[in-house]
Amino acid sequence: MRNQNQSKNKATIARILKYIKQYRFLVLLSLICAAISVVLTLYAPILIGHGVDKIVGPGEVDFDGLKEILIKLCVVIAITAVAQWIMNILNNRVTYKVVNDVRTTAYKKLERLPLSYIDAHTHGDIVSRIIADVDQFSDGLLMGFTQLFTGVMTIIGTLCFMISINKLIALIVVCITPVSLFVASFIAKKTYHMFRKQSEIKGEMTSLVNEMVENQKVVTAFSMEESVNERFQEINGRLNKAALNATFFSSTTNPCTRFVNSLVYTGVGIVGAIMAIKRLITVGQLTSFLSYANQYTKPFNEISGVVTELQNALASAARVFELIDEKTEISEAENPCELKDVKGNVKLANVDFSYNKDVELIKNLNLDVKPGQRVAIVGPTGCGKSTVINLLMRFYDVDAGSISVDGHDIRAVTRKSLRRNYGMVLQETWLKTGTIRDNIAYGRPDATDEEIIAAAKQSHAHSFIKRLPDGYNTVITEDGGNLSQGQKQLLCITRVMLDLPPMLILDEATSSIDTRTEIRIQRAFAKMMKGRTSFVVAHRLSTIKESDVILVMKDGHIIEQGSHTELLAMNGFYTNLYNSQWA
Repeated sequence: MRNQNQSKNKATIARILKYIKQYRFLVLLSLICAAISVVLTLYAPILIGHGVDKIVGPGEVDFDGLKEILIKLCVVIAITAVAQWIMNILNNRVTYKVVNDVRTTAYKKLERLPLSYIDAHTHGDIVSRIIADVDQFSDGLLMGFTQLFTGVMTIIGTLCFMISINKLIALIVVCITPVSLFVASFIAKKTYHMFRKQSEIKGEMTSLVNEMVENQKVVTAFSMEESVNERFQEINGRLNKAALNATFFSSTTNPCTRFVNSLVYTGVGIVGAIMAIKRLITVGQLTSFLSYANQYTKPFNEISGVVTELQNALASAARVFELIDEKTEISEAENPCELKDVKGNVKLANVDFSYNKDVELIKNLNLDVKPGQRVAIVGPTGCGKSTVINLLMRFYDVDAGSISVDGHDIRAVTRKSLRRNYGMVLQETWLKTGTIRDNIAYGRPDATDEEIIAAAKQSHAHSFIKRLPDGYNTVITEDGGNLSQGQKQLLCITRVMLDLPPMLILDEATSSIDTRTEIRIQRAFAKMMKGRTSFVVAHRLSTIKESDVILVMKDGHIIEQGSHTELLAMNGFYTNLYNSQWA
């Protein structure tokens, strides 16, 4: 387990360095500023030591020498402050540029992930990886830049200055130092998996909160508040325990390293005092040495804190990189063609498909739809109706067989051109935060107000839109605000009517609309579908009587097909479905 964590850490650090590499000029400037800051900070104790030697006894104070030293000290402090200020600006810029790149890469990857990944993972966990984990990663990276670089340089620089003053005392410092490094390294290795677990539980909690916010009405309607609260408390309890464990063990690093570093300071003080008494070093040199011993041990305390924070950051970064490394949608074919001037001839040949490869769903499905035909797909829940729609839109790729549009295998054309030639209205509505106008014009942002209003009138949405406080400029949230489910569905229908493509998919498109409005919309749909290949999925069979072909599906197979009259005459499965509406 430990070796696995170490290999993960190394791989994650290598990935982070790749992101940092493109900002190496800024990193180099930061290192130069850090070097200037460290050298001048370490030069200050020498000046202070010289100053002490200028006031070794009563009546022996060299005021002119002190004045010169004070002027130098002021200049050193001023330059150090400016160097540290510039270094912090550079570190912030590098950190947030890297974080921006990581988050952008993760978001772009999210857009290219197959729907199977989205369906298999909780949305809250995905959100947590892109937002919370990246934030945690940025905190650790910033701390690493601001303290790790200067800390390491301070240690190296301090050793050099101490060796130049007295090699024996410097040797004592070097001998005790590895104990501090060993303690920090030991604790850091132990805490990695704790921070990893903490990040995973945070994702679980984000998922629950996201789920509850989106479905609060359902929770309230079924009086499940107490049950949800218990579930939240259980997750929160695990998060509390994981966070306490990670924080407790990581927080032991600083006291442990401080204890070891105090031994260093004590050793320097005792040996230095003895040497000063024997006049092997001056009192000023001893003062400088004690200052160096303090400066030398201080970075170890800071670095121990940085190492702990970096473990948290690495655990979070690993989760983000896992998302980035997920397999994308099956890539486009080499030199894919663009679908143009589509007539609407859709053919499914020997199609096999299953979401779970162990459970067969669609097997040897064949279908040949002529341009302009209205095809209705009916059948019991779970028979594969919506799956056929997913395959037509290439949200999923077939396991075997092929689907073609106007003779072009859809795997050989660009997804963008394929989906541009379909208009979809689904049972599940989707609206974005913005105005009513923005939501209608989502597929055609350049549409004029006249075109938007005309489309709304066709879908019978215009009347309720005009009753809204600001009409078409009314701002709604992503869940549609105070709009009813039917009104939201009307907006989705209007969106398609604004930009009518040659092929249409209506999956329970009128399921949330009252009967009177549905009759009107059916008339609008009839006009809209004229001359266009249309696929209609419906449970209410009365709405698909006028379809040219009705496909009756069961267990992934088409068991009957024909017109409404022909299917009733067969007195088979469709007849039973149709009659069950009036039972």
